[in-house]
Amino acid sequence: MRSLIPRSRALAVLVSGAALVLTPLSGQATARTPVGEAPDCFVPPAGASAKGGHGADTRDISVSEQKAIEARTARLLKAKTARAAASVNVPVYVHVMRDAAGNGDVTDTQISQQIAVLNKTFGGQESSQAANTGFTFTLAGVDKYDNNQWHKDKQSSTYRKKTRQGGKNALNIWLVDFAYLGIATFPWDYARQPGIDGIRVQYTSLPGGSATNYDLGETATHEAGHWLGLYHTFQGGCTATNDEVADTPAQSSPTNGCPTGRDSCSLPGLDPIHNYMDYSYDSCYNQFTLDQSTRMSNMWSAYRA
Repeated sequence: MRSLIPRSRALAVLVSGAALVLTPLSGQATARTPVGEAPDCFVPPAGASAKGGHGADTRDISVSEQKAIEARTARLLKAKTARAAASVNVPVYVHVMRDAAGNGDVTDTQISQQIAVLNKTFGGQESSQAANTGFTFTLAGVDKYDNNQWHKDKQSSTYRKKTRQGGKNALNIWLVDFAYLGIATFPWDYARQPGIDGIRVQYTSLPGGSATNYDLGETATHEAGHWLGLYHTFQGGCTATNDEVADTPAQSSPTNGCPTGRDSCSLPGLDPIHNYMDYSYDSCYNQFTLDQSTRMSNMWSAYRA
């Protein structure tokens, strides 16, 4: 992993009235619900500071749209001459959206730790039951903006189009201060709205942040899962189709906390409370499944390769 160049060497410029600090890497300058997004509305429950299973975590996907998405993905995969790669390295651009007073800032260490969390979770390193998905993440750039509106995730379509970097294979993470833990776009929406593609994450959820029970950096893992084509484990509720993944048992509703043995559906299997695509505490998360790994690889081949 490449380390950030010290802040004293950063270049300050002005973009549309917002102060931008560009932090180059290795000498290179780098600069949760609207349609087309997967708003991860981890709305805090009363008295809590994060997910809690309240609110819709992805944009509303109807049964008919879900079927259409799966059919379109199958057609695209069939048309591909090359199969999904066994491993993929994803460049990551982090955009720190501060207010004029500097609130919302994070340290270079926190950003590096967040990238490390992504590599650990997608590498299947948190549990013996976890799949190594084959996805790795490399920090490609960091920039910082001072803008009160952007800090609070206002004018989000505008600021993302102004600041997004890289192509369809690049994960852009905007760190903001809003009512949710995160919001993500789905891969099949990139062609229609490439300028807003990426994930927005509550800045206090990074490692060392202040989001109680959600300060281990695994909100970004959850959001990146959506960005790579995963639904919630509770998508569709107690149905056989559920989240389109065979090895995640159906569950009727999001998890709050880490309730061992929770079984909210009569279908086989306990609720997958340890899965990154549920709404559990960060400390409860420890796995993607093999079928989720396959789905992400297929989605990458269909929409991001």
